[in-house]
Amino acid sequence: MFFGGVHKSTTNTNYCNFVCLNAKFNELLLSYALIGHKLTNFMRPQKNNKRKIFNDPVYGFISINNDMIFDIIEHPYFQRLRRIKQLGLTHMVYPGALHTRFHHSLGAMHLMQIAVSELRSKGHDITEDEAFGVETAILLHDIGHGPYSHALEQSIVKGISHEKISGLFMDRFSRIFGERLEITKSIFYQTYQKQFLSKLVSSQLDMDRLDYLRRDSFFSGVSEGIINYERLLNMLNVVNDEPVIEAKGIYSVEKFLTARRLMYWQVYLHKTVLAAEYMLMHLLKRAKELASEGASLFASPTLDYFLKNEITLDMFQNDDTVLERFSKLDDYDIFGAMKVWKDHPDKILSTFSRSLVDRRLFRIEIQNNPFTREYIAEIKRKTKKQYGLTKDELEYFVFSDKTSNYAYAPGADSINILFKDGTVKDIGIVSDDLNITLLAKPTIKYFLCYPKDIN
Repeated sequence: MFFGGVHKSTTNTNYCNFVCLNAKFNELLLSYALIGHKLTNFMRPQKNNKRKIFNDPVYGFISINNDMIFDIIEHPYFQRLRRIKQLGLTHMVYPGALHTRFHHSLGAMHLMQIAVSELRSKGHDITEDEAFGVETAILLHDIGHGPYSHALEQSIVKGISHEKISGLFMDRFSRIFGERLEITKSIFYQTYQKQFLSKLVSSQLDMDRLDYLRRDSFFSGVSEGIINYERLLNMLNVVNDEPVIEAKGIYSVEKFLTARRLMYWQVYLHKTVLAAEYMLMHLLKRAKELASEGASLFASPTLDYFLKNEITLDMFQNDDTVLERFSKLDDYDIFGAMKVWKDHPDKILSTFSRSLVDRRLFRIEIQNNPFTREYIAEIKRKTKKQYGLTKDELEYFVFSDKTSNYAYAPGADSINILFKDGTVKDIGIVSDDLNITLLAKPTIKYFLCYPKDIN
């Protein structure tokens, strides 16, 4: 059949072919467009928003808005702090005191962020690099702590303070993340031109103390340590390159100093905590003696290295592997070893391990005056007889020492109060609280430790 001189079937066929061809062309164009879109996105630098929020039980939400700070927190060196308790063996007295140095470091950095914001609002010039430097300095100020820090510093890495090791970690981070951390180091070492920034990191009223008093009080349940950190930060100012507290905050400073004294004697230097820490110190000392003599001793590879070697500061500074090994040492190494040492044939090692793992702590007597030689000799005589100890073993089972603390030390690093007329005076001079004068005097206490079953 014809229509208008054109065969109808031919027209339909050509039309169908055109439609199909057009559809394939459009599909091809769409494919190229998709490929082009993917290539464009692939080549375009990806913006990685690393803003993170930590939900802290003390302050609520803590924001991390800086990519490099978040990278530092994510690094294994810093993550190790999750495995080191802030208060060592204090949980044997206060069961809730199980928070870590990771918690504390983040909390101190959060307070530093508030302090920087407050000082800027009062017209003080703090650049972005300086804010980064002071925030990372306080974030890393405790990174050099080992497990059960005091006991470790007295037994395994003798004479090397955690502050020195923190500085070495900062040097290492500077090599990893670049020169921007140089300002962090200078603030930490107190060589930066703006000294008030260093004082915010380390002084008698720094962000470190503000956080650990508030945090340790919270987790231990000791309410005497509660301080009004918000009031103190709101009253923070700077005069002549020194941090000061405005006069309206004087009573908050008095409360801070009183709380610090109470926390030391009620928590940090609680007599049972002292007994536990000194027992751990003696345990690690004995383990190191046995390891040096070649005795068979269970230990993780990291702990084994520090038990068998006499580590010096020079080794930390000149041998990168020493700091690398230290970065793997945490509470789990020590406690895991003690669980096995409970059954060790050495009497000292097994007795102290069982005592610490099962909380069978020694008796501790504490007083304001030294114990007489005669009294100590009598305790030693009874202990030696009951346990069948040699003279060398007896020195582990009966030991005495002293501890001291002062809540405030007037002088170059004093807490200064700023008055409305512009004058600045030491809190010890202007406070109408008589306790401040007493707090400036060191309190010394003597203690004697020995097994509880000695009659």
